Amino acid sequence: MTSRPAPMSANLIGALFMTAAMAVFAVEDALIKAAGALMPLGQVMILFGLGGALVFATLTLIRREPLFTPDVISRPMRIRVGFEITGRLFYFLAITLTPLSAATVILQATPLVVVACATLVFGETVGWKRWAAIVIGLIGVIIIIRPGSDSFSALSLLAVIGMLGFAGRDLASRAAPATISTALLGLYGFLSVVVAGSLFALWDGTPFVWLDLSGWLVLSAAIIAGVFAYSFLMKAMRTGEISAVTPFRYTRLLFGVALGVILFGESLSPTILLGSGLIVCSGLFIVWRAKQAA
Repeated sequence: MTSRPAPMSANLIGALFMTAAMAVFAVEDALIKAAGALMPLGQVMILFGLGGALVFATLTLIRREPLFTPDVISRPMRIRVGFEITGRLFYFLAITLTPLSAATVILQATPLVVVACATLVFGETVGWKRWAAIVIGLIGVIIIIRPGSDSFSALSLLAVIGMLGFAGRDLASRAAPATISTALLGLYGFLSVVVAGSLFALWDGTPFVWLDLSGWLVLSAAIIAGVFAYSFLMKAMRTGEISAVTPFRYTRLLFGVALGVILFGESLSPTILLGSGLIVCSGLFIVWRAKQAA
């Protein structure tokens, strides 16, 4: 019988999975943004979701696991699907309608929200210093959005809603029954993207288009990136303590901003840099405090 890993080892493994997930998610975001310029967003989400679901369904069958168990419709999974649909829909809207770098920066508040909510949902201990770091990080988000200023855009709220959806999904993933494998979580996660895309397509009413070779290549690459990123994320969220692992999501900021600047010619305003600095510093401090408490 193998022994369970020590908390510090589990936290380190979870952090590595999280960093890998964020790097690949940034690539996925860039590919989705590129695909959104070639076809309607609803079509992107439906095809992306179907492709990812097919991959995870195949992996599940290869492992001789059932595609459906009673645990799939358990309360945590139902909650997870709701948050997944919300997060995916609004974040996809954000990366297609707003600069990729700005949407990526706002998304980095996810670990702050997750750590804060983990105290209520899972009873994890978070001291006043980490609470202060959470507040400072959220102030960074407000600086980026700049509500009430002449440069404020309501479209920036799309990324905020997407961020909250992903935070809820990550918490629900932690509470999901242990009998549900990562592959099965991925299957229903991508099916949630299909649902989100279908709802948006019905609301948007834009007719679908026939894809050429470049469109299929971009979409296929996004699906592959999404499958790997999703697998790494689910592994991360089920390894170690939430308060120690999730702050490593801030690494997505580095990857996403770099891709936005290099591939899409985006520029970084002083407010984005200031807000990013506050969010990253808050995340780093939370990581350090989590290690001190371990």
